[in-house]
Amino acid sequence: MSNIFGDPFIDHDVSTRSMLQIAYVGDAVWELIVRDQLFRKGLNVHHMHSESVQHVNAKAQASFVHLLLPMLTQQEIELIRRGRNAHARHPAPKNQNPEDYALATAFESLIGFLFLTGNDDRLNCIIDMIFGGNQHG
Repeated sequence: MSNIFGDPFIDHDVSTRSMLQIAYVGDAVWELIVRDQLFRKGLNVHHMHSESVQHVNAKAQASFVHLLLPMLTQQEIELIRRGRNAHARHPAPKNQNPEDYALATAFESLIGFLFLTGNDDRLNCIIDMIFGGNQHG
């Protein structure tokens, strides 16, 4: 199914890319998902920003990995492993735990992969697991 960004990639085409590239896309997608969830709650911009910070940070994203792990497929677990082991050319920011930062990259890799391959059903399932219930529309 095509979307405004174009046709989804084939799993293999995405899997051959750098996990940091996939995580880079996943970071933007996750930010948009969180903003969409908060918009749907009817929050004003100030509250949207304060709540989004609670979902778009390394510690929160690391906790999402722990929450999701028991429910992930073998392919998704492998994506998490590869994403966690991907190393940027810079260390984790001073205020971030390096393990949380690595798990956040892993989480963003999973989100990016599902988005890029057009696996919207699974992405929606993960959103439901994190936010609880069917809140995305």
